[in-house]
Amino acid sequence: MFEVPFVFSRLPDIHFGAGTLARLPGLLRARGDTALLVTGGASFRQSPAFDTLMQGLREAGVAVEQVSVAGEPSPDFVDTVSARFRAKAPASVVSIGGGSAVDAGKAISAMLTQEGSVRDFLEGQETRRHDGRKRPFIAVPTSSGTGAEATKNAVLSAVGPNGFKNSLRHDNFMPDVALVDPVLTLGCPQAVTAACGLDALTQLLEAYVSTKASPLTDALAWSGLEAFAAGFVRACENGADDLEARSRMAYAALVSGIVLSQAGLGLVHGFAGPIGGRCAMPHGEVCGTLLGETTRRTIAALSAEGERQRLALDKYARVGALLAGRPGRSTGDDCQALTETLDGWIERFNIPRLGDYGLTSTDFDAILTRSNGKNSPANLNRSEMEAILLARR
Repeated sequence: MFEVPFVFSRLPDIHFGAGTLARLPGLLRARGDTALLVTGGASFRQSPAFDTLMQGLREAGVAVEQVSVAGEPSPDFVDTVSARFRAKAPASVVSIGGGSAVDAGKAISAMLTQEGSVRDFLEGQETRRHDGRKRPFIAVPTSSGTGAEATKNAVLSAVGPNGFKNSLRHDNFMPDVALVDPVLTLGCPQAVTAACGLDALTQLLEAYVSTKASPLTDALAWSGLEAFAAGFVRACENGADDLEARSRMAYAALVSGIVLSQAGLGLVHGFAGPIGGRCAMPHGEVCGTLLGETTRRTIAALSAEGERQRLALDKYARVGALLAGRPGRSTGDDCQALTETLDGWIERFNIPRLGDYGLTSTDFDAILTRSNGKNSPANLNRSEMEAILLARR
């Protein structure tokens, strides 16, 4: 593997640990005396941490204006906010919330420097190339899932029969600062914790077995997988008070964002975009519901190729033993342990099925037409991909 060249691109300045939110006023003040704060629905703004932060910002001399985004951000939301604040030119943009709030802030920071609609720059429908200019951007996640605090793209969606879920992407859109305070994830509901956690796991696993993986991304992905294995179930079952478990999950999510940016993703995320454009199923739930079946069929396809796919199979097996919490046995046994563990978690934490959001087999043709395996080590054909969707219908 060391014979294969690779590129490892820029990262944000990372501030990780309990209590690091207290650093935010100083980080913002170092960039100017005005800021635009982008939050999610209401949970952070209703928490004691919000009042403490506002007091700290006042003391630091930072004037803040606020917007909030409910659900996954749309191009229209980004356009509206960008048009409202473009002339004011805030010194920086900061997002505090889940992956949707982080993506929204990331896109707004990029569009405050541009005229026109963000739709013009989205992958798959772009009519213009973004020049990479943005306002300084700080990402503060309050859930442990997408790792958007360490990625260089912002995912925007419009849901419906002709909907889409596409990225605004540029190397310069990597956040300037990722401030990861696990305290902010305490009390996150079990359903959200489980779906976000399985999203982070999907990203770690897909990057680990990716055809673009490198020794550096493998080392990082493995550290994230170890943290996930030690924290996931604990965070889901008693995460309201378990700061250690939440810290492990915050680290796993952060690393998942780093490695997906460097090594790419696989088939689960190849499905996730088209599904997210078709219905309002949250991204974490899409990943969670498809992860077990996609992994099973990918392993089967790799096994059919024999020794040529030994590296990828050995990686899946290593993860299987880790997540099952036992020493490795054999490639076959450990790969089976992986899929059984994933299936068990999907059942145990009630991850919704595609049909729970109104998708039926009549939707699958349109979804499959837009889906792809990205950097998966196995190239599944259309019928194999359809079987995955049918299994989770």
